Amino acid sequence: MRIVEAKDFSLKREEAEPYEKEREIVLDIIQHIRQHGDEALRAFTRQFDGVDLQNFRVPEDAFANAYNRVSPEFVAALRDAIANIRRYHEAQRRQSYMMIDEEGTTLGQLVRPLHRVGVYVPGGTAAYPSTVLMNVIPALVAGVPEIAAVTPPDKEGNVNPGVLVALKELGVTEVYRVGGAQAIAALAYGTETIRPVDKIVGPGNIYVALAKQAVFGKVSIESIAGPSDILVVADHTADPEYVAADLLSQAEHGETSPAILVTPSRELAEQAARALERQLTLLPRREMTEKAIRNMGAVVVTSDLEEAVEIANRVAPEHLELLVENPDDWIGRIVNAGAIFVGSYSTEPVGDYYCGTNHVLPTEGTARFSSPLNVDDFLKKTSFIRYSKQALLTHGHKIITLAEAEGLGAHANAIRIRLDKEGK
Repeated sequence: MRIVEAKDFSLKREEAEPYEKEREIVLDIIQHIRQHGDEALRAFTRQFDGVDLQNFRVPEDAFANAYNRVSPEFVAALRDAIANIRRYHEAQRRQSYMMIDEEGTTLGQLVRPLHRVGVYVPGGTAAYPSTVLMNVIPALVAGVPEIAAVTPPDKEGNVNPGVLVALKELGVTEVYRVGGAQAIAALAYGTETIRPVDKIVGPGNIYVALAKQAVFGKVSIESIAGPSDILVVADHTADPEYVAADLLSQAEHGETSPAILVTPSRELAEQAARALERQLTLLPRREMTEKAIRNMGAVVVTSDLEEAVEIANRVAPEHLELLVENPDDWIGRIVNAGAIFVGSYSTEPVGDYYCGTNHVLPTEGTARFSSPLNVDDFLKKTSFIRYSKQALLTHGHKIITLAEAEGLGAHANAIRIRLDKEGK
């Protein structure tokens, strides 16, 4: 793993590829789903997933069978994680509010859940039950009454049992065995079997990402996620073995996943780099992880912790670990990060799976302006206005002045006609 001085470091994230060929394929799929509904959905499932399905919806007995295919320990751990995630997101609830002034005008905001949400759950080797929890629980806490999940089937038409158990534990039983861009199109526009939704959330491959991008505007989406990343700010007190393990925990996501250590301690830099090389040889996903470390990994040596934090804010990482002697002195200075993990025992995977925070985080530097997935993502706000007669008579001429300044005579007239009627 390369060790560089702070002055020589720059994280060169690759510019997003145009994916013109893939985009054409996705747009064609969407058009076919819009025109032919279930017939097209069935044909694409046969073409891409290698299975001919007459019924897309997962039958009820499949959920019971799924419990027989996972361990009791998995179910117990899943239930504990659900409780933690739900408790954390309950604190994010919003309430409608009203304000009444001395003139009798009432202004407010009505906060309501979206009516119907679609959750995309990847299949195959990328089938992650934790993704179900992170995308569904905030919607449940928000009060969304209808949640439909889609996930690709295997060649026998089955769905990953861990995913089914996670969905069942959350009460989501409207689950369809469809994946790819065709599933996104079905959620956005509807078919004979799948009713359209208001918002689509959940990760997927490039075809899923492009499809979400294409249907945005017809429905809402949460984001287009890029490669996962991690940045560790550490000083001489950090354990190099911990640092190395945490960097590798994100590098194993893919060869374009940045994993960066920033430290004023050259000794730690060298120790962590050696520890990483040792640990790398033991990993089951070694080949892909090694490519990430070679392509996107770095150990950056700074003059002090202040410079380390400046670099962290510039990178705006998805995951930021703060492994320093006095972390409370530095937390307030970190302004760009999807999640901040403080202390030696706050390793990134506790956030991925269990502690309660959401692991759907802003990637590729978007933590500068974006937030983790949260309850607000499943709410809509409506402004409420009950303007009193006294207020209109008092302030109406000011409103007319503003409207006429913009050349909008009909706006002004809607006020003037009321003032005239009241002799004002």
